[in-house]
Amino acid sequence: MAADPLIQARKRAERAVDGMEDGPLKIAAFQTILARLLSDADSGAQIQAEAKTPTRTGKQPDTLTGRILSVKAEGFFKAQRSLSEIREVLGSRGWHYPLTTLSGVMQGLVGRSGQLRRERVSEGKKKVWKYSNP
Repeated sequence: MAADPLIQARKRAERAVDGMEDGPLKIAAFQTILARLLSDADSGAQIQAEAKTPTRTGKQPDTLTGRILSVKAEGFFKAQRSLSEIREVLGSRGWHYPLTTLSGVMQGLVGRSGQLRRERVSEGKKKVWKYSNP
């Protein structure tokens, strides 16, 4: 029964990209949609599990945005941080996300809400986005 939500999410993601031409864009779209559906399913399962357990003090945030903001509240963004550094600190707390999911949420925290700022900086020969407090 545990695989049932996984199968449903996969089928929904397949239907979402059904009309797209085969290629890397379709694959990336499928991966992004599936990750989002699985994340939403995990959140739902977590909410159900929390409803069955007694109330805890120091409740952990249950959304990616909330988790990033909790790391921000601890001073993580005092120095500029790359997406891979953000992914690593979230992973060290048991919150594992693909970079594709993380990048969209980070852009939202920069643009719409102004919670963070980003700057394009050079790391060797590469240019990467770094995020920090505004």
